[in-house]
Amino acid sequence: MNYRHIYHAGNFADVLKHVVLTRLIRYMQKKDGGFRVLDTHAGIGLYDLSLEEAQKTGEWLDGIGKLMEADLDPQVSELLEPYLSAIRELNPQGGIRFYPGSPKLARMLFRPQDRLSAMELHPEDYVRLHRLFEGDHHARITELDGWLALGAHLPPKEKRGIVLVDPPFEEEDEYQRLAEGLEKAYRRFPGGTYCLWYPLKKGAPIKEFHERLQALDIPKMLCAELAVRSDRGITGLTGSGLVIVNPPFTLKDELHQLLPALKDHLAQDRFASHRAFWLRGENKAVNDD
Repeated sequence: MNYRHIYHAGNFADVLKHVVLTRLIRYMQKKDGGFRVLDTHAGIGLYDLSLEEAQKTGEWLDGIGKLMEADLDPQVSELLEPYLSAIRELNPQGGIRFYPGSPKLARMLFRPQDRLSAMELHPEDYVRLHRLFEGDHHARITELDGWLALGAHLPPKEKRGIVLVDPPFEEEDEYQRLAEGLEKAYRRFPGGTYCLWYPLKKGAPIKEFHERLQALDIPKMLCAELAVRSDRGITGLTGSGLVIVNPPFTLKDELHQLLPALKDHLAQDRFASHRAFWLRGENKAVNDD
């Protein structure tokens, strides 16, 4: 209940998460039928990076700040365009003052037939999120523990959907809860595409987390990780990862282009690295650097 994403909005972890989210949305839109994005830990939806909290950490400067100024390869630029265009749309005067959280970003990319369900437990953040989408019939905002949504709000009535699970990782058992939440959700909605975020930092039980996921009866799980610095002598966040369940068949090749570019432009030291690999399903690594 104490977590405030404003301190971290637009950082390198947000960049990875939101770039992959836009690729998932664009893939879903290849079919005419509508789909739903279920965001279990939605936050406030839109972040003002000029506020004291964001300025205090300045994390966005090493994330979206760097990427917006990067000289990108044309193919990479094309893949990033939905994401970067949304940010430019929010900042018509130039620069970066406003940064979209996942629910706002998804909504900006929607067609008329697409829908959003966003969950937020923190009372003050829920009020702000609800106010942001007030009157928007494409969005349903609920004050609810996001872990409960993985049971109560699945499957969506559209029968097509992306489930984004991005907990704050304030508790020691969040990796376990993430695996348990996926297992429960998958039983209810096996055809959904799930995107699970997790932090990389020294001592984190990543190997055990991956093994727990591999033990689940889920045919295809693709993993993407980006570390921007070494974890040697550092206790904080050094990178982040995503597990994508039922990934689009195009995502493997897109990550092959995106991850090296994100590493090059967001690296904070020479130990920055990236990797993408199958936890379940196809065994060929996308990249590992």
